[in-house]
Amino acid sequence: MFPQEGSAREQLAFLLNYAVLAPSSHNTQPWLFRFRGDRLELYADRTRALPVVDPMDRELITSCGAALFHLRIALRHFGSEEVVEAFPDPELPDLLARVGVKGKWEPTPEEDTLLRAIPARRTNRLAFDDRQVPERLLAQLQAAAAEEGACLHIIDGRYARSAVADLIEEGDEIQWSDPHFRRELAAWVHPNRSRSRDGIPGYALGMPDLLSYVGPIAFRTFDLGKGRATKDRQLALSSPSLALLGTVADGPPAWLAAGQALGRLLLRARNDGIFASFLNQPVEVAELRPKISVIVGTQDFPQILLRLGYGKQPRPTPRRPVSEILLPSS
Repeated sequence: MFPQEGSAREQLAFLLNYAVLAPSSHNTQPWLFRFRGDRLELYADRTRALPVVDPMDRELITSCGAALFHLRIALRHFGSEEVVEAFPDPELPDLLARVGVKGKWEPTPEEDTLLRAIPARRTNRLAFDDRQVPERLLAQLQAAAAEEGACLHIIDGRYARSAVADLIEEGDEIQWSDPHFRRELAAWVHPNRSRSRDGIPGYALGMPDLLSYVGPIAFRTFDLGKGRATKDRQLALSSPSLALLGTVADGPPAWLAAGQALGRLLLRARNDGIFASFLNQPVEVAELRPKISVIVGTQDFPQILLRLGYGKQPRPTPRRPVSEILLPSS
C-alpha cells in the first residue's frame, strides 16, 4: 500500500514496484536506482548488457526509458508532479536521469488508467487473433508516442508489410548464424520452473515444461535461423498491425525518449485490450536498419519494430524485487 504519510524517499521507493514492471530486451531489466537526497537517480546497469544483439546499448537505454515512464505515471497517479533531468552529469554516462517531486498533482483519468495497465501489460510473443486493430486506436497510439517526442509509423499496404517481413526473415538468418548471438540468447532463456527473476521463461516462447529445459541447449548448439525466420515472417504477415517507433535523432537521449514513448503507447494499448511484441531484427542488424526506414518512408531513426494485436493474456515474466535494483544511497 502506498505510504501516504511516509517521506518522499519512502514514497519513491514504493513506486519503484511499478518501474520494474517495464519491458526490456530479453527481460534483462537493465536498470538501477539510487537515492541522492530527496531525488531518485536512474542508472544503466551495463552488467546486464547484450553486447552481441545490442552492442551500442541502444535497447538497454530504451528499456530504462520505459522504466522511467512507469515511474513518472506512478508519481502522478499518487498525487505528485515529477521533475526529470535527463543525463544530468556528462561525466557519468550511466546516470540516465534524476527524478524528483515538483509539487502536488491531480491525476487525469488517462493517467489513472495508464497506472492500472502497468501490472496487466505483457509482451505477447504468441500468434494474435484475426481481429483488426481499429484505425482510431492506432491513431491514439501514434499520439501517445508523439507526446513523448517519438513517432509511431503504422506500416500499411501489402508491399510494405511484405518487405518488412522479408527484412525480419533476413535478420533472423543473420543473427542465428552467429554462435555468439545464440549463446547470448540461450543465457537469458530459462526453464519454466526456474527460480530466476529475470530472462525469458520457456512458457513465454510457447514451450512446455520439458522443452523449456532443452530449448536453451538447442539454441546454443544449432543454427535454427531458417525455422525461426519462417515463423517470424509469418508472425509479421499475420499480425493485425505492424508499427515502427522512430526518433528524429539518434544516440542515448533519443533512446531514452524512445523508451518513454514505448512505455506510454504500450500502456495505452493495453487499456484497449491490445498486446504487443517485438520484431526488432531489422533494427538490430546494422546493415538492415537503414532499409526499414526506406520501406516505411521516413527519415526517422528506427528504434523499435512492434507487432500489435489481440490475443489471450499470457503469463507474466518474472521481475527482480526492488531490493535488488536499489543501490545504497550516496
